[in-house]
Amino acid sequence: MAETKAWRVVLEHVERRLRDGSLGPGDRLPGERDLAMQLGVGRSSVREALRVLEVMGVLHTATGSGPRAGAVITTSAGSGVAQVLGLQAAAQAFAFDDVVQTRLVLETAVAGSLAAERPPLERSAALLDVMDDASLSPDEFLALDAQFHSTLAEATGNAVFGAIMTGLRAAIETYVQSGAHEIADWQAAREKLQREHRGVLAAIDAGDAAEASKRIHDHISGYYASTRARV
Repeated sequence: MAETKAWRVVLEHVERRLRDGSLGPGDRLPGERDLAMQLGVGRSSVREALRVLEVMGVLHTATGSGPRAGAVITTSAGSGVAQVLGLQAAAQAFAFDDVVQTRLVLETAVAGSLAAERPPLERSAALLDVMDDASLSPDEFLALDAQFHSTLAEATGNAVFGAIMTGLRAAIETYVQSGAHEIADWQAAREKLQREHRGVLAAIDAGDAAEASKRIHDHISGYYASTRARV
């Protein structure tokens, strides 16, 4: 199982248990090591999933020992969060056109909001530095690409933006990866995507909401147009 995708297993596990009632507010998840062994994933995948779940308000994590330590569930199945998590299981059944249309609406709003507020985007910039590594496989690069877009949504502080991007992440990875395998000159395509990513961050940093929204719109629609016939 690819480590970049294994974190979804943890999300789906928590979502199922919320739905069947075996997890509820105040319940504690097993420790990181035990959960990794139970689900057959790496500990880094468990950490990634717990971070996403905490951002979404599903649980609270605390270090140390005692009754407040560890990962404690803070929501119920009826809160709506479980339904958002359920997107993880259904995401790959979504039509590519629908995913792209949703991304265009959501992410242009995200870029405009970030340019207006100009919050620190260290995580997003650090991911781009990692993505400069030419030895990354297309799948590795594009998994990081999806994570980059998620960090922008999270940086707005809008929990709904973050939750929707989390739910769509599997679908986004599926369609971008399926197209990438057919690109004749992957290296040139990767460099173009990186220039566009950095262009989006530059427009946000400059506080130019219209330009930031335009750049991310063109970035998403341009990749889709170039691979649409292949996916």
